[in-house]
Amino acid sequence: MIRNILINFFFFISVTTILAQRTNSSPYSYFGFGEEFKATTVEQSAMGGIGVAFSNYKFINFTNPAAYADLRFTTYSVGMLNNDLTIKSGTTEQSSTSTSLSYIAFAFPIGQKAGFSFGMQPVSSIGYSLSTSIFDSNDVRTQISLFEGNGGVNRIYGSLGFKVTKDFSLGIEGDFNFGNIENSVAVLRADVALSTKYNEVTAVSGGSVKIGAQYHKEFKNKLMISTGATVKLSNSLNVTGNDYLYSLTFSGTGSEIPRDTISSNTIAGSFNIPITTNVGIGFGKFDKWYAGVEYESQDALTTLGLLSGGTNSPYNYGKSSRFSLGGFYLPKLNSISSYWERVTYRAGIRFENTGLLVDGSGNNTSFSQIDDFGISFGLGLPLQRLSTINMGFEFGKRGTLQNNLIQENYFNLRVSLSLTDINWFVQRKID
Repeated sequence: MIRNILINFFFFISVTTILAQRTNSSPYSYFGFGEEFKATTVEQSAMGGIGVAFSNYKFINFTNPAAYADLRFTTYSVGMLNNDLTIKSGTTEQSSTSTSLSYIAFAFPIGQKAGFSFGMQPVSSIGYSLSTSIFDSNDVRTQISLFEGNGGVNRIYGSLGFKVTKDFSLGIEGDFNFGNIENSVAVLRADVALSTKYNEVTAVSGGSVKIGAQYHKEFKNKLMISTGATVKLSNSLNVTGNDYLYSLTFSGTGSEIPRDTISSNTIAGSFNIPITTNVGIGFGKFDKWYAGVEYESQDALTTLGLLSGGTNSPYNYGKSSRFSLGGFYLPKLNSISSYWERVTYRAGIRFENTGLLVDGSGNNTSFSQIDDFGISFGLGLPLQRLSTINMGFEFGKRGTLQNNLIQENYFNLRVSLSLTDINWFVQRKID
């Protein structure tokens, strides 16, 4: 009874938080539908994001739905992220911190040859606040432009994995994406009584389907080789909403006082996301150690009926890719003499081309590729029975100082609680 109350409490708090949070402070979240989050658990993130070839009997796997064929325990997991971000631009530097919910997920086995998982997690987040100024020949400021944005996209998913043979598994995942995004630009000019503001409010929705496969082979020396692959089919995120251009003044406290609406238009378009493929291979021994590599790639994202990403836009999209290397080591699963021998130690490295191309020159002709690099490590701290607290630490760098752009140095602290029990769906009997 107490466990069920705790689970319902965690679920309610998690859903409330994930729908209400402002989870980003990156200037790069301005572009498109925000800064995208990779669908990985804390355990996977600590191993560089690998997971397409990896499966476990008690852990959730967001990368490959085929992994749920090996699930043997019912698991509830909730993950949190704390992001410390330092932004550099030329000679200026600014720091910020944000904390958010990474995911809530539930998974359970179906017999001995299948498993199912469902949950909710963010897909992207927007949370920027920027300003630019124009000065005259006497170095007097004549104009200030204020850029602000917030919101993001979440997803609800369901994944099913099942064994075709003893060593080969297939899986399928479907999800629904939804969210709201607001972007605005306010322009204040010297010696002009009224300022102007452009405000864009949109709703984003759409679904996607992912298909996965895994093959595991154990040899006589208990060494296991595993391979995996996923294909996420092309899909669209539909965008609907309105934009407004209006005049305003500011009070002495800085609050806005709207005046006249200059124009109002309907927004209708879509982000068209092409097929995403992910392949990987790994080696290891059961509940002892594992090492794997994987490569993910996607063609350029396109837009339809939207100004963003167009020919006269300050940003565009190209092909994206990610290479990850990582693994774990567990000294002794059932050690009695030392708790730290029962701890799982994880590490990984990640190289990523985000696919975002940004022009910092101001003439929309010189675009720079935005890359992301991260080094991670983590701990799996066992609790009673099979439950664990997982911690992940990641140091990374995104962007560049070239072409008048911004470089971000970040430190991510991730924590998850995984409650695992074999008897959640078994009715207890009293003799």
